[in-house]
Amino acid sequence: MKKRLLIMITGLLALSAGLFAKGETYSYDYWDDIEKSPDAYRVSHMVYAPDLGLDKALKNPSSLFAIDNYLYVVDTDNNRIIKLEYTSKKTLELLQVIDHVNPSPLLEDNYFAAPKDIFVSKTDGCIYIADTDNGRVIKTDADLNVIMVLREPDDPTYDPSKSYYPTKVVADDKGRVYILSKNVNKGFLKYEYDGTFAGYYGATKVIVSAAQRFWKKFSTEAQKARMQLFVPTEYSNCYIDNEGFIYAVTHSFEEWDLLSGKASPIRRLNALGNDILVTLGYEYPIGDLQWGNAGGVKGPSWMADITVLDDEIYIGLDETRGRIFAYNNQGYLLFAFGGRGNIDGFFRKPASIEHIGKDLFVLDSLNCSITVFTPTTYGNLIYQATEEFQIGEYDASAETWAKVLEHNGNYDLAYIGLGKSYLRQKKYKEAMDYFKLKRDRRDYSKAFKYYRKEWVEKNFAWIVIVLVTAVLIPLIVRIVKRVRWEISTL
Repeated sequence: MKKRLLIMITGLLALSAGLFAKGETYSYDYWDDIEKSPDAYRVSHMVYAPDLGLDKALKNPSSLFAIDNYLYVVDTDNNRIIKLEYTSKKTLELLQVIDHVNPSPLLEDNYFAAPKDIFVSKTDGCIYIADTDNGRVIKTDADLNVIMVLREPDDPTYDPSKSYYPTKVVADDKGRVYILSKNVNKGFLKYEYDGTFAGYYGATKVIVSAAQRFWKKFSTEAQKARMQLFVPTEYSNCYIDNEGFIYAVTHSFEEWDLLSGKASPIRRLNALGNDILVTLGYEYPIGDLQWGNAGGVKGPSWMADITVLDDEIYIGLDETRGRIFAYNNQGYLLFAFGGRGNIDGFFRKPASIEHIGKDLFVLDSLNCSITVFTPTTYGNLIYQATEEFQIGEYDASAETWAKVLEHNGNYDLAYIGLGKSYLRQKKYKEAMDYFKLKRDRRDYSKAFKYYRKEWVEKNFAWIVIVLVTAVLIPLIVRIVKRVRWEISTL
């Protein structure tokens, strides 16, 4: 009987561990331990080529792009781009298959060769296509009439010996174009609105260890030539948000630099190309904090793509374990979910992520499918509380965070969110209690400073009375003693 009970308990523990391994939603607490939570998203459906009425299956699709209610799928090895509409019924419907642009004297061949990315401008509707194997980025109008072709730069800073393979493209509201090209490790290639090459943008910081500097200093020229060059590393994907900031992800970093913050796998670049990503969370936004080697998968998260919601929540797609990580604009992890596998909601080779509203779309380049995720009640409450706080509705935000705690009493960010809401409402003592509960020292110190100031202002009169009394009483006592002594010596 005891043996059977032990087997049952072991089985239940294995089952629970297996369930988590298969993609339960979770976050991390102050101690970097995993905190399971209700699902923030559920799988709405999965879409394959036959579901869209396509004549042939997707083949190594590499990228998604969403604008309004339209979703573009870059079907790389079929040399085409598929335009879909996301309907009010939460279904994807085929609108157009694009395998070429209109003939133009600017092009020798108007058909695509292994395109890798597409971007459509909200400002003027212009379309930018990274026609990778043709070594060009084509800019067209909404009717696919060619406006401009961006080829490799004719510039002394560009190495012409390396083939020009543009893989990612975005453009700002001024028509400036930013291109990621294979083999270019100086950041983005930047082009002005008229197609003029304007140099490099957002080059990553070079991290050179003291040991590397030491050995290079005393090495011969031949040894230096064999050493790894100390050059910036290249980005792997990007997204431009509503404010014109470019979010970029990179795979080029050393594992031991992640937890210290020396490596920045996710970056938010300003007009000068500097990283201004806010990182005030428990840990840096690097994906998983516990790596392990379950199922033969090891090492840290490698972000394949990133998308940014309207409320500045950014969501990274990890190709290492097929997980999705959502962070708020302060760098706190909201939730993570997903995994590697063949069942709904899991991925064999996640390649790209996009959003329409709060719904997420994940492209699997190996499974040749699109997974559509819709937020649950729990997920919507997290979004709602975050948005209410950002627009200054602090009372409403506090109420919503309280509802989040009804679904998940262990959710650290809900307590911190309540503390921030009370802080903005000038309820400093209540804010201190919530910050202390979740060991948020930074915000606790801020709340304490305001609480101390408020307390002093409220009790200023009593403080003055006490201080005056403390000064006067000894003085009066000394005067009385002196008078008594003088009287006694007469």
